[in-house]
Amino acid sequence: MADQQTTRSIIVKGSPSELYHLWADVESFPRFMKNVKSVTRIGDNMTHWVVQGPLGKDVEWDAETTRMEEGKRIAWNSKEGSDVKTSGQVVFTQMPHDETQVTVTMQVAPQGALSGAAAGLFGKLDETLEEDLREFKVYAEARQPAGVPRR
Repeated sequence: MADQQTTRSIIVKGSPSELYHLWADVESFPRFMKNVKSVTRIGDNMTHWVVQGPLGKDVEWDAETTRMEEGKRIAWNSKEGSDVKTSGQVVFTQMPHDETQVTVTMQVAPQGALSGAAAGLFGKLDETLEEDLREFKVYAEARQPAGVPRR
C-alpha cells in the first residue's frame, strides 16, 4: 500500500486554547476516534498507540510529540521500527464567534508485513479523519461548561 496523506478541517465552538488542551489529552482519543483502542503516555513526549487493525488484529506503534505550541499546534511522528510510519500536525485557528478551525494534516505508511493488509485500516484515510473530526466536535462542544453562553 502506498503512503497516504490527507488534510481535513472542521469548525468547533470553543477557543483555540480550550480545544488545544482537549486534543493534547491523547488518552481521551478513543472517545472520538473510531479505530483507536488506546493511547498511553510512556514518557514526556512519547505515547503508545493501539488501533483496531485489519482482520481483527491490533496494530501498535510508539509516537513522539515533536511540537507543542500552546493554543496553536501539536505535531507528531512515529518512532523507527513501528508497524505504521505516521506523522502530522493539528492546527487551531481562531475564528469569529468563539469558534476555532481545527485542521489535521497527516501522513500514514504501513510498514513491512502490515503494508499489504492495511487497506482496510488506512484505505479510506480521508473518510476516517473526517468522521473522527466530526466526533471530536461533538465531544468538545459537549464539554462546554453549563451556563456559559455560546453564540
